[in-house]
Amino acid sequence: MLKKQLEYIRKITSFEPEIAIVLGSGLGELADEIKSEAVINYADIPDFPVSTVASHKGRYVLGYIGDRKVVIMQGRIHLYEGYSGEELATPIRLMRKMGAGVLLLTNAAGGVNKGFKVGDFMLINDHISSFVPSALIGKNDDSIGTRFPDMTNVYSPRLNDIIRDTAVDEGIALREGVYIQFRGPCFETKAEIRMASLLGADAVGMSTAIDAQTGVHCGFEVCGISLITNMACGISENPLSDAEVTETASKVAPTFKRLVKEAVKRF
Repeated sequence: MLKKQLEYIRKITSFEPEIAIVLGSGLGELADEIKSEAVINYADIPDFPVSTVASHKGRYVLGYIGDRKVVIMQGRIHLYEGYSGEELATPIRLMRKMGAGVLLLTNAAGGVNKGFKVGDFMLINDHISSFVPSALIGKNDDSIGTRFPDMTNVYSPRLNDIIRDTAVDEGIALREGVYIQFRGPCFETKAEIRMASLLGADAVGMSTAIDAQTGVHCGFEVCGISLITNMACGISENPLSDAEVTETASKVAPTFKRLVKEAVKRF
């Protein structure tokens, strides 16, 4: 399947990216601002999962950030859309096949850590994926990665150092912590957030951990940034909504784009 998908990509462009970027909910605007070499809709790629969330455009954008060659997922797919873990692995693996060696994951997340506030950026230094099915379940393809990938350093210390230094140089406040993924699409209950806090999570969402697993398995050097778009259930008593996520992402988009662009130039 990956071979057929890569052949389709190569018919459109011979562009070989160095860095793969996944843009989360409300953060897709960055892809519209790069020097583009090709735009490929997921729906046009053979046997490829398609984004069904309205705020996710569902396409690869290939081009340049500075002089770095990138492929951007402008919209991801999620377990709650009905896809399997294996299907979620496909977009990440295809970007690796295109040639990218670094994977930057972004997401909109709920703040579990009471010291966080809406609008904060959190550098992901680890994750908890125990509540979602692994993308690696099933027969292993040894040509992609090992049967039992090591997850000691899912998020690259080297890349995290670069992101920290970039934030300091750009005057951008950067939190740091553990991300926990739940399946969704319901926002979490108060009890689930209390559990997440007890487990050591600082932010919660419905993506990313499974992408990071996949990335490590197929040989990516991985890093991730969460945008805290709302405080999680029980941390804030306000009802949660997708509109709040989108509104917060829109407000901080200029700062987010600056952090990502400058970090990518240093990778």
